[in-house]
Amino acid sequence: MSHSFDDGNLTATTGLVPIMGLAQKAGLPELADDRLTVTTTGADKGANPAPKLATLVAGMAAGADSIDDMNILRHGGMKHLFDRVYAPSTLGSFLRSFAFGHVRQLDAISARFLTNLNAHTPLLPTSEDTRQSAMIFVDIDDTVIDVHSASKQGAGFGYQGSRGLNALFATASTGDSGQIIVGQRLRKGSTSSARGADKFVSDAVATTARIGSGAPVLVRADSAYYSSSVAKAARDAGADVSITVRMDTRIKAAIAAISDDAWTGIEYPEAIYDEDSGAWISKAEVAEVPFTAFTSKKNALQATGRLVVRRIPELNEAKRTAGQDPLFDLFRHHAFFTTVDRDRFDTVIADQIHRRHAIIEQINAELKNGALAHMPSGVFDANAAWVAIAAITHNLLRAAAGLLGGRMSKVRAQTLRTRIIGVPARIAHRARKLILHLPRAWPWAQEFSRLWQAALSPPRTVLS
Repeated sequence: MSHSFDDGNLTATTGLVPIMGLAQKAGLPELADDRLTVTTTGADKGANPAPKLATLVAGMAAGADSIDDMNILRHGGMKHLFDRVYAPSTLGSFLRSFAFGHVRQLDAISARFLTNLNAHTPLLPTSEDTRQSAMIFVDIDDTVIDVHSASKQGAGFGYQGSRGLNALFATASTGDSGQIIVGQRLRKGSTSSARGADKFVSDAVATTARIGSGAPVLVRADSAYYSSSVAKAARDAGADVSITVRMDTRIKAAIAAISDDAWTGIEYPEAIYDEDSGAWISKAEVAEVPFTAFTSKKNALQATGRLVVRRIPELNEAKRTAGQDPLFDLFRHHAFFTTVDRDRFDTVIADQIHRRHAIIEQINAELKNGALAHMPSGVFDANAAWVAIAAITHNLLRAAAGLLGGRMSKVRAQTLRTRIIGVPARIAHRARKLILHLPRAWPWAQEFSRLWQAALSPPRTVLS
């Protein structure tokens, strides 16, 4: 047995052909040419932004998590399938040419590209089967991307206690769809979670409204975003909120006013592991009271809604004997504030929907398992551009999954790379055509052909 890297007509990531065909069909090159104006003095590092952006997107779709990994696009017969594939050194210089304004241009490209993708396949499909299915959920959360050098611009110690950069994301989803990214922002590692969140929420809801079907929008977030400015930004954009509250004196007083017969027992479909008590929790109780949030603020910032409370038995003996308030001796309470009418979601359903906010952690994990495994540059704006391009790539893969349909419509990026993008092929030249010879008995051949047809077939003409 021996090996030799000598085949100039073999490719290892053939699935990029329909993926990038879809990106071209959705107008990514035109958007980059029209809206990205990276210019530098001396060398033309900002020249040809469209093919450079496309190269970065293709590399991330193939699994690149660093600038050097972009070399995956320059093997074998890839030069027969794509033109103007740039070297990693050129792409690195391109990213380092970005200023803050250029990153915001990428954000605008990302929002408009999302709208174009939605024209090819519905990214946020809704149905009238249940009231939950007829609503769009926008989830807000931030995550710390660890870095291992204090010399990276913006690196600092955040809420996790590790050195890193803070990435803020907003995702949109429905009961019948996967999650798309409708907002992204890279911030200094020491930034508080809620910094600039009100403007971010406003932009995310506006982007969601452009691609939604007119369905109502619910913004979900954890207690870091429980503020009058965030709630007002969501309301002004036409969305309801469902935000975890902090257990301050006023919240505790509202919980204490709930009568014993107001609690409704619920069972979790799957047991939840409680870290404080070290036990699995499968039962809880929920109740609610009318509540006006942010009463210490002026009237325009106050919000009227419902305080929904979930309580579980306190199993941690150390906390039960620590002299806490009698209200919390036997139970631990988790509360959130929502402006959704009870006629739409009763107490139990509202609690179920709020707990599903945790699905945004899947996006954080998926990105950290891919393009955001680390920050590739020492320059902050280059890393901010990298995050924006990672969001563009994620949405492109979500649209591709939607075109695949069926059980593949909600698969994660890694599954798409394994089944669709990573299919090998040998290129043959015949009669001025390129023919891709793919593996016989490939398990996902039908899905590959379906995506190929949707992304690369010419538009159908209708004869009068």
